[in-house]
Amino acid sequence: MQASKCIFILGATRFDAQYESTSFILAKQFAKNNNTVYYIEYPYTSIDAIRLRNTPEFEKRKKAIAGENNGIIDINIPNLNIVVIPPLLSIHFLPEGRLYRWLLNINENIIVKRLKKVIQSHKPENVIFINSFVFHYPNLAKKLQPKLSIYHCVDPVITPYDIKHGIVSEKLIIENSDLVICTSKKLYEEKKKMHAKTFFIPNAADINHSILATHSEVPIHPKLKSIKKPVIGYFGNIERRIDFEQMIGVAEKNKDKSFVFAGPVEKHLVPEHFFSVSNIYFTGRIPYSEMPAILKGFDVAIIPFKKNEDSNTVFPLKLFEYLGAGKSVVSTDFNLDLRNFTGDLVTYCSNAEEFSGAINKALATDSDQLKQARITLASEHTWEKRAIDFEKTIDDALSLKHFKETSIAKHAV
Repeated sequence: MQASKCIFILGATRFDAQYESTSFILAKQFAKNNNTVYYIEYPYTSIDAIRLRNTPEFEKRKKAIAGENNGIIDINIPNLNIVVIPPLLSIHFLPEGRLYRWLLNINENIIVKRLKKVIQSHKPENVIFINSFVFHYPNLAKKLQPKLSIYHCVDPVITPYDIKHGIVSEKLIIENSDLVICTSKKLYEEKKKMHAKTFFIPNAADINHSILATHSEVPIHPKLKSIKKPVIGYFGNIERRIDFEQMIGVAEKNKDKSFVFAGPVEKHLVPEHFFSVSNIYFTGRIPYSEMPAILKGFDVAIIPFKKNEDSNTVFPLKLFEYLGAGKSVVSTDFNLDLRNFTGDLVTYCSNAEEFSGAINKALATDSDQLKQARITLASEHTWEKRAIDFEKTIDDALSLKHFKETSIAKHAV
């Protein structure tokens, strides 16, 4: 890799969110690699600021929002700074059109003004700007004029909230970027048609965290202790991606097993009859810090996503988190590109009967040798390695850009 860089990352979550995002994990990893990193939190809107003004999270940011210390929060991680943006106009309710885009320009100017203040104060060289799936602000790179601009695409634009303005905005952000980096093969294939310099760097896992599930001193989480074994478990949000009907079929075929869904439930997206299956259990939201204790209580870990045009763009973080804990993994065949990363160590199923058979086989054949093979596989897909791949892509682009600029300068003489 080249010498240390100055990297600004606009992330879709806040640094102290209960679950860490891909963007913040990468920000921390870039900082570990001796780069100067500025993580720009997803901005509050004016409505957010009013609604959350009495919360500890907002209190923590009040001075930064006001611009003290240039809006930077020090979180005691070497080389990593948190940049807080002043509240923006609440405009998402507006229909797509000229008024929305005019007001969006005002919001983007507020963001850029704060970032330029940071740049002027700290005087970093060769600013690299990564927009990590915050496509709602598509013109920031054009306004900021960094040395290199990157759009980090981690999901398809599919929710009604995102689609409303996102179809137009994502197209703009791709046009305004020097590089596009995607976390799934399907996303890569889609964006490659829109931008020639599109690259595929998949998600990974913090194996140092998930492997704690194998340590004898880590107890099984209290919320699992009273649930009858064997436990077939899922860790994550219970929401639109899950194939609830298939999971009902699997649970009903395996009344001798307990199916645990550990995570927050988006009730309006879950069929009512899913809650009435006698051997399906819910733990509610579990902090990420407690994930190893939850995984320790799983006998088999599952990824029960629907198979559709949306899901085949997903590269779930939990895949390598499960494997890093040494767990047997059974998944629906929502994205068969994952087989290129897991080989025979994960079983992919097309229906409830196959899923049920795979669970029973995993329970009957698990071994210390297989557990170690899974951990070894997960160790090949860590955030440390992904950050290196990401930085190499950046370095190659910077070298090419420098070569082109030098050639132009020579021809101009």
